[in-house]
Amino acid sequence: MNADAFRHFYGYHFAENRLTWDSYITPLTHEQFTQPAAYSQGSVRDQIVHLISADNTWFSGLRGLEIPEPLNPADFEDRDAIRAYWDTVEKTMRDYLAELRDDMLFTKPFAEGEDQDLILWQVLLHVGNHGTDHRAQLLRQLNDLGVKTVSQDYIFYVYDHA
Repeated sequence: MNADAFRHFYGYHFAENRLTWDSYITPLTHEQFTQPAAYSQGSVRDQIVHLISADNTWFSGLRGLEIPEPLNPADFEDRDAIRAYWDTVEKTMRDYLAELRDDMLFTKPFAEGEDQDLILWQVLLHVGNHGTDHRAQLLRQLNDLGVKTVSQDYIFYVYDHA
């Protein structure tokens, strides 16, 4: 386990987020984008905002910043605003990962609270896994809306990014 492996894994995370957004979410009508859903976080918009919020929360903590309040999907009616915010969160994550060193992976990044016993590599795996989980939920929602999607399997990313 090393920092380069995590940078690679997050390359997958960012690429799949972008593919899901550009290929499947951008073409949705506003009604489809905000259509209520009883599963998980709700509408496609609500799922996306949750994914962004979770990434931002964890990486804020890793950077030693105050944990932000969860984002409210109702504050994001405009997809351009969502994309701009998401791009900012992704850049912050990329900047953190660019500075990641192997020796950091075995440190405990949180001094107190329920996360104080977590090791950095565990947090990084969790955040990536959380993204995969919510993208899978999104792909199902998009399928239900009639959108043709493709697999987000990590191995396909590996084939293209050895």
